[in-house]
Amino acid sequence: MMQRREILTTTLGTALLSAVGMAQAQSGKPVRIVVPFAPGGVQDILARSFSVEMGAALGQTVIVENRAGAGGTIGNAFVARAEADGSVMVMAAASHNIAGSLYTKLAYDPQKDFAPLGHIGSASYVLMVHPDVPAKTAAEYIRYAKANPGKMNYATAGVGSATHLSMAYFNGLAGIDVVHVPLKATGEAINEVISGRAQAVIAASIGALAFAKDSRIRLLGVTSPKRSKYLSDLPTIAESGLPGYQFDSWFGLLGPAGVPAEQANRIHAAVSKLLKDPVILERLDKQGIEPRDLSNADFGKLLAADYVRMAQVVKASGAKID
Repeated sequence: MMQRREILTTTLGTALLSAVGMAQAQSGKPVRIVVPFAPGGVQDILARSFSVEMGAALGQTVIVENRAGAGGTIGNAFVARAEADGSVMVMAAASHNIAGSLYTKLAYDPQKDFAPLGHIGSASYVLMVHPDVPAKTAAEYIRYAKANPGKMNYATAGVGSATHLSMAYFNGLAGIDVVHVPLKATGEAINEVISGRAQAVIAASIGALAFAKDSRIRLLGVTSPKRSKYLSDLPTIAESGLPGYQFDSWFGLLGPAGVPAEQANRIHAAVSKLLKDPVILERLDKQGIEPRDLSNADFGKLLAADYVRMAQVVKASGAKID
């Protein structure tokens, strides 16, 4: 009886030490949130706005790492190939699904090679122009562009980015010829318009809100199907000159396919906790992001539906990258 008790005690003790050791090893390994675009962009600002609090929720250090290039596909490919243990994830948005239809060759599958870990929210985009462009509505902008084919340009955060496809889609539906100027971040694209080197940009609300009352740039309309609560006086593009136009984006964390359910649930629980934190909610509000806590299963369904929708956007835009 005594021997059995000693064996049981030893076994339980070994299991406990093993569990403690695993927890310590897990907490000692930093979590990396990869941003597939340059610093200062929408996804970069969002990731950095909650990285410290997420680290506290996980009990691990969270590092935000920029891996920019090729419309976000370099950073996405890195995460797709990473170890599926929940220590590496990408701050993803609409551009993630766009790439699947935009590029004829891609080093990963946007659907099959990733696992949903935490949906954060969604945001609309805003069409902005330099004040020298004689337009105060989307309809006036389209008329001016048609009168000056090939003479205007628009700036984006890079080929394949949401800022690129949203504008290419706009141009395709409107039937206008406007030259694309790809840069590395949304902030750079907005600065090009402010300087007058570019005439237009479609940027996420996070990049547009700060310029709502700035005379150096003019806001023409939001891309969402209904007016944004953050810019309630600004009409939608559909109602102000281009019926049928709609473009918005989700934001969330994706890991490599195969992340164990326990780890995926743990990360989701941390994100869910943040989405109840008044401090985090205030930060999201300032970024023009409407928070929405989804289960990972529902996030997966959203990703699948959005992939189909973005394929239609890419087709309508006429954009393709070999």
